[in-house]
Amino acid sequence: MALRHATVRQLRVFEAVARHASFSRAAEELHLTQPAVSMQVKALETQAGLPLIEQVGKRLALTDAGREIHARAGTVIRELALADDALAALRGLTQGRLPIGAVSTAKYLTPPLLSRFLGAHPGVQLELAIDNRELVIAKLAANEIDLAIMGRPPAKLDAVAEPFANHPHVVVAPPDHPLAGRRRIPVETLARERFVVREPGSGTRTLLEKVFADAGFAVPVAMQMASNETIKQAVIAGLGLAFLSRHTLGLELGAGRLVALDVVGLPVVRQWFVVSLAAKRLSPAAAACKAFILEEGPRLLAGAEWGTDAGPAGRKS
Repeated sequence: MALRHATVRQLRVFEAVARHASFSRAAEELHLTQPAVSMQVKALETQAGLPLIEQVGKRLALTDAGREIHARAGTVIRELALADDALAALRGLTQGRLPIGAVSTAKYLTPPLLSRFLGAHPGVQLELAIDNRELVIAKLAANEIDLAIMGRPPAKLDAVAEPFANHPHVVVAPPDHPLAGRRRIPVETLARERFVVREPGSGTRTLLEKVFADAGFAVPVAMQMASNETIKQAVIAGLGLAFLSRHTLGLELGAGRLVALDVVGLPVVRQWFVVSLAAKRLSPAAAACKAFILEEGPRLLAGAEWGTDAGPAGRKS
């Protein structure tokens, strides 16, 4: 049989299996049973006349034929999604499904922002995925999400990134730390402390490393954690200092459980961006959401609501 007789369903299932390297995780994502996923992949292999997936140790791997089809399956799926968006635009719809991704640091600001958008567009079915930076970029590249909210645009993706609000970063400590209350602390002094940091590649970790490198020092890493919430609890417990987005710290600073240190050159102010694929024609709902974020984002993140006018770390840029 010829591959041209393959169905879109078979391609979608195969693409998910290839992406996850797992039948079970693909089944979970697609809300199918694992036998149903296996059956669709076997049917596609029959169409291709070659095996597409092989077992290598405990992992699944694509064969040469599988890699060829995977590359083209992604193109087919993306083109169909673009066609859906184009038809929605022609119909003038401002309702329906709206998948959005946000990096984990943005989970503190994204829900209230999108809640306001849904209040004005109740017909939109929002699907919000909070992930680490790498997963958000992967979902954007695979056209699984229409928009992404992140603090650093992807460098290797043809995307449109528009800034919508300032994004300050500060060093925090427990209130009884010897540096709490000191003024104009040099980075050299911080180099003698211990830091609790995010995983390599995260936005805050990369920015912290640059702050120290610019001063001629390496970050004194005490421990690494994948969650901002866990890092804050570690700092409160006295396990070290941390460099975090100011927008993750409102409750802890307001309650006096953490303090932002007055460090020379800080806060480092970057930007929040809303990102979409350059080649993607946004649906009316996605376009409306993007416009809403660009207009309402600065107002939401400004002022006392996020504590940006409180203390040395909150100086407005």
